[in-house]
Amino acid sequence: MAKGKIEVIKERCKSCGYCVKYCPKQVLAIGKEVNSKGYEYVYAANPDDCIGCAICGRMCPDGAIDVYKL
Repeated sequence: MAKGKIEVIKERCKSCGYCVKYCPKQVLAIGKEVNSKGYEYVYAANPDDCIGCAICGRMCPDGAIDVYKL
């Protein structure tokens, strides 16, 4: 059961991959859809595995991820 919820602000994401790399539970992945800037943005591939640690949000240089504790 998820202990956190991740929301990605698609237009801010430039698919740098830091959030994917540092997520301890491999919750995030870089998707195939692109935002208006032409970047494939990140999405929660395994949202039920989220522990709400917010490492992804802290690692994001563009502030594209919000994490909420459930």
